[in-house]
Amino acid sequence: MLQNLPAEITLRPINDADLGFLCDLYASTREYEMRFVPWSDVEKTAFLESQFNAQHQYYHQQYPDAEFSLILQDGQPIGRIYIQRREDEYRLMDIALMPASRNQGLGSQFIRNLLAKATAEGVAVRLHVENYNPAYQLYVRLGFQVVAQNGVYTLMEWLPQ
Repeated sequence: MLQNLPAEITLRPINDADLGFLCDLYASTREYEMRFVPWSDVEKTAFLESQFNAQHQYYHQQYPDAEFSLILQDGQPIGRIYIQRREDEYRLMDIALMPASRNQGLGSQFIRNLLAKATAEGVAVRLHVENYNPAYQLYVRLGFQVVAQNGVYTLMEWLPQ
C-alpha cells in the first residue's frame, strides 16, 4: 500500500508501547473543538485520554481483524491508519496525522493507494467522517459520495470505475 510515498514513510503495526503517542495524536485531532470547552487543561486532558481509551478499546473489540498501523517518517511516528478488509469493501476506519505532518499530501496518497488496491480487487472503500471534519472535503475531491447521514457522522463510499 506504500506506492508513490517518500522513501522515509513506512508503516508498522501498532503495539502497546505506542499508546502514549496514539493518545497525543487523538488529542491533536480534537484541538479545535476543545478550544470552545470551558474546562481547565487538566480536565481537557483527562477527557481526551478517556475518549481515546474508549475509542481504542472499541476499535479492537469490534474490529479484531483490522490492520492498525502506525505511520512513520524516518522511523518516528507521525500518524495512524486503521483499515478493515471486509467481503465487499475496505473500511477506512481512521487516518490521522500529527499537525506538523498535515496538509503535505501524505494522507491523500495513503487514501489513493487504498483506492488503487480496491480498484484492483473490484471492491468499494467506505468510511465515516464527522460533518465538521476538514477531511470531508478531501474525501469529496477523491471521489467519495455520501451514502447516509447518522447524527454528526456521514457515511461515504467510493466505488471503482
